[in-house]
Parts: sequence; structure tokens; C-alpha cells
Amino acid sequence: MTAKHCILIGAPLDSGKRRKGCLMGPDAYRTAGIARMIEELGHGVEDRGNVDPGAFAEDPDDRLHALDETVAWTRALTDAARRGAAEGFPIFMGGDHALSLGTVAGVAAHAADAGRPLFLLWLDAHPDYHTPETTDSGNLHGTPVAYVTGRTGFAGFPPLEAAVPTGNICMIGLRSVDPAEREAIEATDMAVADMRSIDETGIAAPLRTFLERVAEADGMLHVSLDVDFLDPTIAPAVVTTVPGGATLREAHHAMELLHESGLVTSLDLVELNPFLDERGRTASLMVDLTASLLGRRVFDRPTRRSYS
Repeated sequence: MTAKHCILIGAPLDSGKRRKGCLMGPDAYRTAGIARMIEELGHGVEDRGNVDPGAFAEDPDDRLHALDETVAWTRALTDAARRGAAEGFPIFMGGDHALSLGTVAGVAAHAADAGRPLFLLWLDAHPDYHTPETTDSGNLHGTPVAYVTGRTGFAGFPPLEAAVPTGNICMIGLRSVDPAEREAIEATDMAVADMRSIDETGIAAPLRTFLERVAEADGMLHVSLDVDFLDPTIAPAVVTTVPGGATLREAHHAMELLHESGLVTSLDLVELNPFLDERGRTASLMVDLTASLLGRRVFDRPTRRSYS
């Protein structure tokens, strides 16, 4: 296993939706022992603390929630992600999924600098393919994939330096898709594996097919892992709970396949709301999944948790 220089970047962003709590996510991951786990697996680790979005105006928009704040976070995270991707393996600890507006934009800009295509694996119950013009809720955590692929309607957001082609995106775990998103996705060449298809064929088949495409293109791969990708019976600390998500074993299998591919270059951990957790259960599970992505094997798994 090639050792990585893992760069922990906290993003206590809580502006993407109205119910608060995700701003505590970065510290919950730190408390769950993410840095120690990375070191125990033989990787280097550097914690750069939390990103500061800087000053932003009070939001006068009655329809879109916290628009100016989310734009400020997008600008700051784009810069942090571009630097982090150039210097190591960044792990962005969120924070709600609006953070991916910036993290994906930043790593895409880095990939363009490196002359390589960026691919995006979206592990989520939701496709987050709304634009500010199509969202009914006004919650901008439902818009990052639309933004990074260059859809219109993002007035005021930083101009993209490098959009991610829709054909370079794979969504796995979908089970809550709005009609407007469904129609828009069906007009693209995105790869989509919803939970019905996973029930029928398993999680490995669509993931392996996507990873083969990434490898053939010599691509860089950003993984965005939302807590609600998982079934809420094993990961309750998320506002947007949707029954019928990935099981513990399905999720670990996906992470193990990602590790074996050697293709992953950056990672989002998003939508953890510690206020809704049960004694750190969800934060610990997300750290365990990160461990699988970084090379922990089944036989290496400790019988009892050693992090605290």
C-alpha cells in the first residue's frame, strides 16, 4: 500500500439547509479519532483546521436559504480544495453537502492544472442536481452537482474554472429524487445506480464499471460520501433520513473496492449532524468507512473500538 499524505480540512458549513447541527461535524470526526486512524494505517496526516468563509452579507433572498453565506463558503472551499489537492490527499470534513459546491470545484480546477480529467463518485440518497432556479425547498445543499457540471442559474457564485462533464459522474445509492431532477438527469450521460438496482445486482457491479472508466482515462477520482447514503438504522445522525439505504457491509465493500482501485484522490464526508447522533455512533462509522477506503482490511479490523 502506498502511503498517502492525508490533509484534514474542516468545513463547518451549515448554510445549505435550515435545520442546524452540521457545523459540529468536523470536531465530531476529530473526536472519533480520524487522525489517529490514518496514522495507524501508515499514512501521514496533517490537520489544517477549519476553513473560514470570511465576511458575507446578510441574505435578503426570501426563497433561497443563506445564499450569500453559501457563496462565501463556496469561494473559500474552492481555494482550499485546489491547494489541498495539489499537496496531498484532502479529506473534507463537513458540514452539509453544500460544501461540495466548493470542494469539487476546487479539485476539478486542480485536475485541469494537472492535465487530467476529474471523475466524481456521488454516494448519496439524493442526486443534488437542482439549480437555485429549480429547487422548491430553497436549500442549497441540493445543488452542488448542478453547479460543478456547469448548469445555469448560479448567479453570484464563483465562475467555474473547470466543469465536471456529466459523463464523468456516477451516482450510487439514490432513493429520493425530485421529478425535476429526474428529468434533468435522464437528459445526461451520468451513470446512476439507485437502491433498486443495487438490490438486484449488488453494489460492486456499477462501481467496478465506473472505476474501469476512470482508470482508462487516467482520471482523478473525488468521492463525496453523504451520511444518508447509509441506512438510518446504522447512521441516524443526519437530517435527511431516507429508509432503505446502504447496509454496513455494502458500504464497507464499496470503500474496499475504492481502495483496491488506487484511483481516489480526494474525499468529502458530509451531512453528519452530531446533535442527532447516538453516542458518536455515526461519526465512528464514517471514520471506519474512511479507514476501509484508506486500506484497512477485514482481518485488520479491531474487535473493539480503540478510538475515543
